[in-house]
This record gives sequence, structure tokens and C-alpha cells, in this order.
Amino acid sequence: MTRTTTVRIAMNGVTGRMGYRQHLLRSILALRDQGGLDLGDGTVLWPEPVLLGRREHALREIAERHGLEHVSTDLDAVLADPDVDIYFDSQVTAAREEAIRKAIAAGKHVYTEKPTATGLDGALALARLAREKGVRHGVVQDKLFLPGLLKLKRLVDGGFFGRILSVRGEFGYWVFEGDWQQAQRPSWNYRAEDGGGIVVDMFPHWEYVLHELFGRVTSVQALTATHVPRRWDEHGKPYTATADDAAYGIFELDGGAVAQINSSWAVRVHRDELVEFQVDGTEGSAVAGLRDCRVQHRSATPKPVWNPDLPATERFRDQWQRVPDNGEFDNGFKAQWELFLRHVYADAPYRWDLLAGARGVQLAELGLKSAADGRRLAVPEIAL
Repeated sequence: MTRTTTVRIAMNGVTGRMGYRQHLLRSILALRDQGGLDLGDGTVLWPEPVLLGRREHALREIAERHGLEHVSTDLDAVLADPDVDIYFDSQVTAAREEAIRKAIAAGKHVYTEKPTATGLDGALALARLAREKGVRHGVVQDKLFLPGLLKLKRLVDGGFFGRILSVRGEFGYWVFEGDWQQAQRPSWNYRAEDGGGIVVDMFPHWEYVLHELFGRVTSVQALTATHVPRRWDEHGKPYTATADDAAYGIFELDGGAVAQINSSWAVRVHRDELVEFQVDGTEGSAVAGLRDCRVQHRSATPKPVWNPDLPATERFRDQWQRVPDNGEFDNGFKAQWELFLRHVYADAPYRWDLLAGARGVQLAELGLKSAADGRRLAVPEIAL
């Protein structure tokens, strides 16, 4: 006999782009559309979101649009509700740490976007508090669940590359300044005083991608820039960008591989996807994006010859082989939500916790320090 268990989830920050589209619409509501999450033991979890934020009218509009009941602007009251099991946070970075502290103190399981805090000390403190309180905790590491990176992980695990030599990543797109076309990102992203900046935003992603697929980051050398210093906010008012909008990083990895990743909100896209990683090894190479992955094995590698006096006679992209899907790929955010819910309610293993989130904060902090000091910095291992 099937038992349905209602799971009330306080979702803080669902009026934002990521909180609404990926976490509410494509994850929690998608789970409801499929009838809940079947744990396989006769239990079906039915997620019941409690929409939480500062703008009540925006919350109510979302609730009415999707037939939801619970809306609140009072974080303390929601956390005091014994029927709320999980606290989720996708607020602006500057507001996250305090809210998570309150949720842990209230005994709620915590699932959160990254970065988890504005500095390493705060991120480690959250991980310690959660361990001491005995609550389950997880950090969104969505890129690990993208089809392209799942295929790349399959290649790594299968030994396709031999000894991995290097990883080269390109991420970014042109974010409009906001004067003649509306910007695709909120203005706080470009104000350091509000927790903005591409290093703070993207280095936590690069930490877990590199860590999970290729090895722990052991050093970082970064150069940052604010290429577009003047932008216009959501109300059409000009402001000075005080945060970095581009970062050029070199990361040494445990095992000897070197990663180079460029991140920019001031670059026009001339690649197949908004993010791409090229991995080169002694036995083969691969290029992976959000969805696709292509490979070139050692046995099929052509022999280019450098001759600037003659036009190229071969199409290099045509010499790569597409990696097949070999399976169905669900939305990456939804897939990780399912794993976290199984962790909380079925004791399934789960390793992307607040300590993993702290590693991302650490890399961003050291990346900014590296750029400020103009030198390479070691990235020490952290533990609770």
C-alpha cells in the first residue's frame, strides 16, 4: 500500500530567476506533476512549498499562478512552524548566511544555493553548526548533473583519457549593460558591496566540477577585471560596477593536471554552448558542454602541420565523435533535489553538503586574494 507523506519546504528567494525557474518550477512543481517522489518502499513524498521572501505581492502572484497555498514574508515565523521540514535558500548571497544559521538553530534540514556564505569562516561555521545540530544539509552543485558533464564523468571513470594533462574551460556571454537593452542578470551581481562578482558566483562551481571529475584544487592563480564599469539597474538608473565581471583562472589539481578557466559576462559567444570544457589526456581528448560531449581518441588523432602560408585543408571539428546519450537525462536541479530528499527521508548517501559548499567559498576567497596580490596561492584542505 502506498503512503503519501507531505514534506513542507520553506523556499526563500523564489521571486528570483534561479529560485523560481530552476528550483520551484522545474524541480519542486515538476515533482508534484509526476505525482511526488517515490522512495521505493511504499512511501511517496509530496512536496508542499512555502513561498518565502520580502515582496508579498510577488509571492502571492506566483502562488496564484501555480495553485499554491502558503506564502510568508516572516522568516522567523516560518522556521518556528513545526510542520516545516526543510529550509531552502536562493536569496542574494549577502542574506544567506544569517538565514541558514536561523534555520539550523530551528532544527530544519537545509538545502541551499551557493555560495553558502560571504567568507570561508562563515561557511565553515554553518557546516559545524549543522553537524552539531544533527540536521541534514546539502548545497546545490547542479553542473554535475548536466548531460554533458555526466558523459564526461563516464569517460573519466572508464579510463578514456589515460593520464589527464589539462582542462580548459570557457564560460560566459554578453550581459547587456541595461541602457538600450535590459540586462539578463540582476544589478546586484555587479556590486561588490552586495555580494556580487563573477569570482564569487562562478569559482564555487569550478571547485566542485574540478574536484568531482578531475581532482582537488591545490593552487589558484587568478586575474580579475571589471570590463564594463558603468551599467544601468532595473529602474533604468546608471550605477558604477564595483565587482569583477570577468576572471581568468589557472588551477593546479591533485595528481598533476592543470585547469585554465575563463569566466566572463563581457564576452560574445563563439562556441557551441555557454560553457565548454576541453579535457586532454595521453589517450584521448573530449569537449563537453551543457548537453553534448565529443571525443577524439589517440588512435583517431590527425597529424596537423603548422603552415601559416596555406589555408587549412581540414575541418578540425568534423574529426571528433559524438558521445551517445545512452540514457534519459532529467533536469539537473530536479535530479539533485530528488537525491537530497532521499537523503533526508530514506537515509540515502549524499556528499554535496555544507563542507563541500565551504570549499567553493574558499576557492572564491583565495581567487580574489590571488588577483589582488598578483600571485599564485595554495589551496589547503579544509575539514571540520
